[in-house]
Amino acid sequence: MALSLAPAIACAQEAGADADGVSAGSSLSLDAAQVFNFAEEARAAGDFETAETAYRALMQDPSVELRNEARFRLAMMLADQIGNYREAAVLLRQILDEQPDVARVRVELARMQAMMGNLTEAARELRAAQAAGLPPEVEKMVRFYASALASKKPFGASLELALAPDSNINRATRSDTLETVIGDFTLDENAQERSGLGLRLRGQAYVRQGLAKSVDLLASVSASGNFYRESDFDDYVVSLQAGPQVTSGADRISLSGTTAWRWFGQSPYSFSYGVTGDYRHPTGKRSQLRVDASAIHTTDRLNSLRSTDRFSLAAGVDRAFSARFGGGLRVSGNRSVANDPGYSTAGGGIDVFLFRELGQTTVVATLGYDRLEADKRIFLYPERRVDDRFSTSLSGTFRSLRVLSFAPLVRVSYENNSSTVGIYDFDRIAAEFGVTSAF
Repeated sequence: MALSLAPAIACAQEAGADADGVSAGSSLSLDAAQVFNFAEEARAAGDFETAETAYRALMQDPSVELRNEARFRLAMMLADQIGNYREAAVLLRQILDEQPDVARVRVELARMQAMMGNLTEAARELRAAQAAGLPPEVEKMVRFYASALASKKPFGASLELALAPDSNINRATRSDTLETVIGDFTLDENAQERSGLGLRLRGQAYVRQGLAKSVDLLASVSASGNFYRESDFDDYVVSLQAGPQVTSGADRISLSGTTAWRWFGQSPYSFSYGVTGDYRHPTGKRSQLRVDASAIHTTDRLNSLRSTDRFSLAAGVDRAFSARFGGGLRVSGNRSVANDPGYSTAGGGIDVFLFRELGQTTVVATLGYDRLEADKRIFLYPERRVDDRFSTSLSGTFRSLRVLSFAPLVRVSYENNSSTVGIYDFDRIAAEFGVTSAF
């Protein structure tokens, strides 16, 4: 390979100077080894702009080994000497798209995720690296990073934006009547199934403050919303969370106080507050145990009989089957105690997910089943409420179409809720076309 590095050399030389008889305006052809040496010398001298220019020139090489070596060196420079972890993560992901079994690169990607505060993604990359098999020297590095995930970014934010066509935006029955003990009622149009095209927004921002060697205080604000042309069906939530996060060896325990406000149709719908906790424990090199619990009180602004105290517990296992293939299983249970026993419920569910990296595309499939039973029959309805809900989704993130650190995301989902009470019986098909982080 021969490369012309006149622009890089011009940056490295004083205007009008002559280096070894080659002027700054001349074109100099170098082989790959010489370009690597040139880039390393520029990096060592602190001339990061010139080094980056040389590395990016090498990234155009037809040899996958050479261009990925250039990506790796540039990623390490960006991360360790400039502090640009986001761009470093993008470069490392590009290497793995072409060479998925390079364990060192996957370990470094885990480090970048950890430095950006993405601990779940960091742990997943470490499991994937171990599933691919590691030489002893890399195994030591994995153990070091796995125990050092407490060195986290002190603040961060994320944003997802998507167009969201939905066959049933209000999760309502398609029937125009409702069976009751005193006869069939005719349902208002807004109480029936409505389709629509919405704008879906999700965002989060957090700050982290170290309290002790293995204890952090983590505070976050998050918001999500679905917005439609007919604002009667707008649905959005804003929540705040704060609490300690404790790291003990490879285990992580978090406890947070939380509060949330929800609006529906631009009117206050509910207010919630309570506590949440989660526990993460590696169960081997490739798997992780997750346990989540919460106790939340919700005040219903529209009907005080539906105000509840809700308690939930869930446990799951995530596992990497190989460097590019993994999945997980989650079992959950919940209990809601409402002011009216007819709205008090008990439920449980099971969810499964699989992910697969196909070239520069990550595909995720989910499947879930939930059952819910009310304590008593509401006076107006002929039967006690019993629901069986099935859901499934398929999504793809297309990193080949990446712009900066974001890539297109397409998600299709189906949901069916079969209920003994007609107003809760529905099905829906929805899609999302948007952008998400491209790591």
